[in-house]
Parts: sequence; structure tokens; C-alpha cells
Amino acid sequence: MVLAIAAVLIGGAVGVMVFSSDERDLRNASGQVELFAKRARTIAILQQIPYALEFRPGVVRLLPFAEAGQDEEKTVGGHTIGGDKVVLPSTGAVSPVHDQVTLDPKMASFVRRWNTEEWIPMSDKFVQVWRFDPDGLCEPLGVRINLGSNYIEDTYHPLTAAICDTALEVR
Repeated sequence: MVLAIAAVLIGGAVGVMVFSSDERDLRNASGQVELFAKRARTIAILQQIPYALEFRPGVVRLLPFAEAGQDEEKTVGGHTIGGDKVVLPSTGAVSPVHDQVTLDPKMASFVRRWNTEEWIPMSDKFVQVWRFDPDGLCEPLGVRINLGSNYIEDTYHPLTAAICDTALEVR
């Protein structure tokens, strides 16, 4: 009898840990996208040029808006993705910031544009670009990340690029 009760308790604990693992993974991915959004807004204000987050399957890229939607390996300016800003010693000018975050391959991401109801899946053929202007404004966008049957939906505020509403479902 004692072994049966212990088995039920251990089985329940394992189930809770599996669900909390999916929840943790979804929250981490959501946090990375929010961090990139705030970073893109800040860089756009500081450098006074529009920046963008580019959504591709499994990847969110931070780069100047003029280079968004270009070749995945190198941008128009020849910069490789994954670097950070570099102050050029001779002129003191700041080179553009390029960075990316890779999502878990099991995750699928979707974007919902302002004033629409449908979630647009990421596609290699049509890249989703979220623009951040030098005046600090951005489109009020929604991002959904699925992990199996679990998901997190975040809506971003156009003035702060921070999450203003979240819906999380972990089964």
C-alpha cells in the first residue's frame, strides 16, 4: 500500500516537472523576444536610424531596418549576423548592431499584426519585419510561440516595446 501511494506521488511530481519545463521554455523564449524588442527600440533612438526585428522560422534577428529581409548569412552592408556594435577607432562612428536569438527547434512562432485577428506563421519565403523608429515608436505587435500543444501569446506596447498583455496555456 505504501509503495502504491509513493508511486502515485512520484508520477504526479514527474508530470508537474514536465509541464513546468515547457512553461519555463516558453517564458524564456518570450523573454528573449521582449529583450530584443526593447534593445531594438533603444538602439533606434540612440543611433537615430530605424531598426527592426526580423522573424524567420526558429530565429529572431536584430538589425537595421534597411537591411531587414535580406540574405540570411550576410546583410546588404556585408555584416555577419551575431555581432554587436563596434566603435570604429579612426572616425569614432558606431557601426550598426546585428544580433540574433535562436529558438528551440521544437518551437513554432507566429506574428499578429496590428488590427488583425489572424496569426501569421513564420516562413522562409515571407519574412516578418517589426520596425522600431528613432522617435521610440513601434507597431503594436503580437507574438505567439508554440511548443507542442502549449503556447504563450504576448502583445507589445507601441511606446515601450514591452509586453503589455500575455496569455499562457500549458496543458
